[in-house]
Amino acid sequence: MIKVSIIEDHPDFRRGLAYLLSATDGFECIDMFISAEDAIENLSGKEDLVLLDINLPNLSGIDAIPIFKKKYPNLKIIMLTIFDDDDNIMKAILAGADGYLLKKTSPSKILTSLEEGMEGGSPMTASIAKKVITLFKNYIPNKSGNFSLTQRELEILNLLVEGLDNSSIAEKLFISIQTVRNHVRHIYEKLQVHSKSQAVVKAIREGLI
Repeated sequence: MIKVSIIEDHPDFRRGLAYLLSATDGFECIDMFISAEDAIENLSGKEDLVLLDINLPNLSGIDAIPIFKKKYPNLKIIMLTIFDDDDNIMKAILAGADGYLLKKTSPSKILTSLEEGMEGGSPMTASIAKKVITLFKNYIPNKSGNFSLTQRELEILNLLVEGLDNSSIAEKLFISIQTVRNHVRHIYEKLQVHSKSQAVVKAIREGLI
């Protein structure tokens, strides 16, 4: 059971998210807040994950991330926002966000993204993932590293960088999701990383894509 709290000041959107979570097996909405300050003060600490808007009254969602992370180190934070500009994306990631979704994301994709986040991934709307790649390419020099990745592993790594989750990769490559998981595990071992976000950053930094 993934326990989620929502920090969102728009009442209709907040209620819609709560209903989506409550109506889906494997998820539970345990609390809702209209401001970051209220959440900082009153989070129960029982949450696995927080869905966090950026444009909130007073303290912004981005400014609240380090406070949440300090108070609840194991808490996963997924941004859910309308903002798709480079500045907000980079600030959120650097502040410690575990994922970045746009509010136009479909309900089913939001749910799979939450599952991905709990598995150690960094779920992002596809358009956001592409922006992140561009941002990293602009600021991180390529080293053209060689980690003995097979052609299939490189193919899957590229799809990870594009923001696809395991099920989407399996569907695109016409292979089973378990085969994808095995390849991803081998990629992690060869790159000496422990999560999708680390793999993506290293792939860009080392010029593997």
